[in-house]
Amino acid sequence: MKEIKLYKSPWRAIKLILLCSIFVGLGLWGIMTGHMPTWVAWLNTGFFGLGYPVGLFHLFDRRPQIVINETGIFDRTTNKDFINWEIIKDAYLIDIHKQKFICLVVDEKYKPSQNKGKLYQQTAKFSEAIGAQELNISLGQVKIDPEKLTEFILLMRTATKQS
Repeated sequence: MKEIKLYKSPWRAIKLILLCSIFVGLGLWGIMTGHMPTWVAWLNTGFFGLGYPVGLFHLFDRRPQIVINETGIFDRTTNKDFINWEIIKDAYLIDIHKQKFICLVVDEKYKPSQNKGKLYQQTAKFSEAIGAQELNISLGQVKIDPEKLTEFILLMRTATKQS
């Protein structure tokens, strides 16, 4: 099997930059005309101005976000290593505030919180309380059909390796 590499969508980064430009423009207009309190205008400009470096980073970052091969699945935002197909018991799709995530159900002994401190374990319990898992693949920056990717992951976890 060849590797499948999914990259960040440049259009989402451009959309972020354009939306931030609207609010930065409003802040600059407020500073120059005095139609809004100065501190509000500066706060608006400063906060939404932070969207420019974030948007530019996402626009020019050409590393693969998600890599799928016969070993497993790798998500740059979730884990440092591949998640092997053998440890994935199930996968399901959730939507949290219009952000799609694929949740990977793994055995207790393979959960990342097993080797972490109490604070990490508490946050892991919180993510499970909202319906997610410890290992979640964020699809926010990747342009792909979430249902088809979830279906593909479920098929890959049961597939047998070719010799």
